Parts: sequence; structure tokens; C-alpha cells
Amino acid sequence: MGLFSIFRRDTSGKPGEWYYCLRHGRVEEGPDCPAKDRLGPYPDRAGAERALRTARDRDEEWRTDPRWNDNPDHPDNGPAGGSPDPGATGR
Repeated sequence: MGLFSIFRRDTSGKPGEWYYCLRHGRVEEGPDCPAKDRLGPYPDRAGAERALRTARDRDEEWRTDPRWNDNPDHPDNGPAGGSPDPGATGR
């Protein structure tokens, strides 16, 4: 193990898993690119093809979730605003 081995480009994935590569802008099977450049793994090609839409939808859902927004006047906080209920349980 060399001094700079912590900086190697570890792909850390398995063949048969599908990823969306942000660097190349395409779906790839297996660990071809470094983990920092991928979304996934997904169980099939179709899931990886929807990766950007899935990420965008989840981001919007989280960004507008009133349980996680402290400033109801901030435009990103959705219609309800407010703070999380300390007695509520997560999803």
C-alpha cells in the first residue's frame, strides 16, 4: 500500500449493478467510473435511466417538506413552512 493509495480511483461497485455516470452523462453497468461520479446502484437499467429525475424529485420533496424548514418565509420552504414536530416519527 503506497503513501497515496487513499487517493486511488476506487470504483467500489459490482458488475450487474446499474449506475448513472454524472461525468459521462449516461447509464453504465458495473463499476466503470469512480463512486464520486455516479448515482446508484440501481437494480436495472431503467432505474438508472431515471436517476436524474429521481434525484430531482427527491430533492424537491425534501426541500419543500415543512418538517425540515425553520423559516416559513423562505421561498424554498413550501406552502406550509414551520419546523419539524419533535414528537413525530420519521417516514
